[in-house]
Amino acid sequence: MEQQKLPNSTLILVFGILSIVGCCCFYGVVGLIFGIIALILAKKATSLYQENPEAYEGYNNVKTGKVLGIIGIILAALTLVMSIILISKFGLETMQDPEAIQEALEEYFGQ
Repeated sequence: MEQQKLPNSTLILVFGILSIVGCCCFYGVVGLIFGIIALILAKKATSLYQENPEAYEGYNNVKTGKVLGIIGIILAALTLVMSIILISKFGLETMQDPEAIQEALEEYFGQ
């Protein structure tokens, strides 16, 4: 019996990578979105693979994408929490100006 490629295995890997890359974009929201999608697709692909492992190939991409998605979700969540704390502490206008951020941090830490 010829093995067929596991559906969405490459897409899961790409979304896992994008979740890590996207954790820095838009206060971590992009990373969260891609990470959650990667995990949902990985769950479906894993259940399909476990029903008949001999029929599919590409499960390594699914496992790698799932791990990268989990890492991306953690990093994005940390980025989001840190952004919320900084915005609440210094304000949104300060956070959008790099010089103002530097001045605020220097003032806050007393340098």
